[in-house]
Amino acid sequence: MTAAALRDLHRAPHLPLVLPGPWDAASAKVFADAGFPALATPSAGIAATLGHEDGQTPPDEMFAAIARIVRAVDIPVTADVEAGYGLSAKELVGRLADAGAVGCNLEDSDHASRVLTDPERQAEWLAQVRAEAGDSLVINARIDTFVCGVEGTEEAVRRGRLYAEAGADCVYPILAPPPLLAELAAGIGLPVNALATPGGPTPGELGALGASRVTFGPGLHRQAMAAVTGLAERLRDGIRQPDAG
Repeated sequence: MTAAALRDLHRAPHLPLVLPGPWDAASAKVFADAGFPALATPSAGIAATLGHEDGQTPPDEMFAAIARIVRAVDIPVTADVEAGYGLSAKELVGRLADAGAVGCNLEDSDHASRVLTDPERQAEWLAQVRAEAGDSLVINARIDTFVCGVEGTEEAVRRGRLYAEAGADCVYPILAPPPLLAELAAGIGLPVNALATPGGPTPGELGALGASRVTFGPGLHRQAMAAVTGLAERLRDGIRQPDAG
C-alpha cells in the first residue's frame, strides 16, 4: 500500500479516519479483518509486547516489529517512531521504507524529561524528513504542548503552523481537550489527529468536534491485556484445590 492511499483516507467527508493501534502481527490482522482501512502502530503497545518500557525500545526491535505488522496485512500502516531514535532523516526514511510503513508519527518533546523540543529545530528536522521521503511518507507531526503542561492553543498552533510549512501532512496535538480540536484545526490548517481515550468522546464525536483522524495510543493494547488478566484470574480460580486432611 502507498502513502497516497493513506493520504486520501484523510479526505473522506463527514467521518474521521479511525486508525486502530496494533501491537503485533496478530492484532493487526484482527483489525484489518474487521474492515478498518489503515492502521497506526503505538510505540507504547509495541514496547510492552517486546518487554520494554515506553520510550526504551531499541530501534532495531521497533522497526522489526513494524515490519511484522506490515507483512500481516494488506492495508496501509503508519508507525509511531517516537522522536526518530537519533537517526538522520535519510536513515529514518530508509528504515521506515524497509519496514513497509507509509506514514509515521514524530513527536516534539523528549520522552524521558517531557521537555519540548525547540519548534524551529523540530520544523527543520521535519523538513529534512520530507525532503528525503518526497511524497512516499505521510508525516503526522505530534505536538506535545498539552502533554508538557502548556495550556491553551497558542503555542500548539504556532508549532503546528511551523510543521505545516515544513511539509507535515497532519498534526497530532496529543491530549488536547476535545473542545479545542476545531480551533486547532482552523489555526493550523492541517488535518488534526485526536487521541480517543476510555470514557472520553467516541471517534465519531471527536470527528464532529474537528478531528480528521483518530488514534488510540496504547489504549487498545491495555484493554486487551485487561481481558487477558481477567482470563488468567478465571483460570487460576478454576483450579480445583485438593481436599485438606
